Amino acid sequence: MAVGLLGCKVGMTQVYDAAGAEIPVTVIKAGPCALLQVRTQEVDGYEAVQLGFGAKPRRLCSRSESGHVAGLLPGFVEKSVLADGDGSFRFIREFRLAAGEAKPKVGEVLTVGVFEGVAHIDITGVSKGRGFAGVMKRHNFGGVCASHGVKKVHRSGGSTGQSTDPGKVFKGTKMPGRMGGKQSTVRRQKLVSIDADKNLMLVRGAVPGFSGGYITIRPTNCH
Repeated sequence: MAVGLLGCKVGMTQVYDAAGAEIPVTVIKAGPCALLQVRTQEVDGYEAVQLGFGAKPRRLCSRSESGHVAGLLPGFVEKSVLADGDGSFRFIREFRLAAGEAKPKVGEVLTVGVFEGVAHIDITGVSKGRGFAGVMKRHNFGGVCASHGVKKVHRSGGSTGQSTDPGKVFKGTKMPGRMGGKQSTVRRQKLVSIDADKNLMLVRGAVPGFSGGYITIRPTNCH
């Protein structure tokens, strides 16, 4: 079972299967990811591994960021994870592990090859921010009819509450508000193909976020 990888969304395109059917896919640059730290039950209270992705130059790093990987950088540079011999990583996340599960060692570099043989994956990212949106865009409301006498309320949400009893708007009522910009996970996405040489993977369907946004990839736990 693969631990997981960090990556970024490149964009969407289409490929064709052996039967000539069109498959919409998202192109993802996955790894290489450096293994920065191993969490253990004895020391940290849980089992996990910490991965880093994307080079961050030293001039943009805080002292804590550069110090966190200071002793590990020479090995990472040799494997082309970082562009130069100084700096840190732009995207760092942890992957929880089951108790007793085999853990890679600090300093290892994980590539897209860890998903060899995996059929479906879960992908987590931050959805595109849409700003302040009305109920028709945010909740797919139908709007108010456009018959005679209806004036300037075609896209309104209509009534939001009752009369004196209960005299309030219930929590969770669908109303206008900020849309998008939240962490979102798509489950059981089909992994169409892997290009190990270019660290790319093709995933069927859409992935949360904008092109260039960071994402977390792990084998699906949904059956």
